[in-house]
Amino acid sequence: MSGKPKLYYFDGRGKMESIRWLLAAAGVEFEEEFLETREQYEKLLQGGSLLFQQVPMVEIDGMKMVQTRAILSYIAAKYNLYGKDLKERALIDMYVGGTDDLMGFILMFPFLSAEDKEKQRAFIVQKATSRYFPVYEKVLKDHGQDFLVGNKFSWADVHLLEAILMVEEKKSDVLSGFPQLQAFKARLSSIPTIKKFLEPGSQRKPVPDDKYVETVRRVLRMYYDLKAN
Repeated sequence: MSGKPKLYYFDGRGKMESIRWLLAAAGVEFEEEFLETREQYEKLLQGGSLLFQQVPMVEIDGMKMVQTRAILSYIAAKYNLYGKDLKERALIDMYVGGTDDLMGFILMFPFLSAEDKEKQRAFIVQKATSRYFPVYEKVLKDHGQDFLVGNKFSWADVHLLEAILMVEEKKSDVLSGFPQLQAFKARLSSIPTIKKFLEPGSQRKPVPDDKYVETVRRVLRMYYDLKAN
């Protein structure tokens, strides 16, 4: 195994995308092994690599880590993206948790029927503009700093930018009423490591397509219908 973290997941966003974002923002190169068959997944299971029988799984620093939040917390702490003290870490956790809630509404979007997708699209935009974005708009306005916590780039900022771009894919002008977030998006997108990740040819994954959905369903044997909120 090389010194680079190795990511085990599908060739698509899902729960691994936030891990890709955080590693990229920290300037860390990583390798990926894409799950394309049920046999690959079962091999990981039989080898004891998946503690709770789930992916994402990341090999890093001699560990085989599972549970997305644990992986993200480890990366954030390792690369100094987790605040300077317990209070800042608590704020970062709080903001990341809120952003996670919003992103959760988007995670299963590709698996919905066409009719349910339209309902969910409206639901996502409504929740983003009425519950989540106003919080971050107020935080940035009240403290007048460039970043969410401690005036220093952190995991909370990376996570929020990822969420903003995901919601913009559902409604391109969703930030029209949020000038602080518009400026925040511009600032974050110009950070060299993030700018590189946003460029074509990076390891950032595109909007999930039918091929991704079918691969996930086949590997995980997901044959039930999902419903919108």
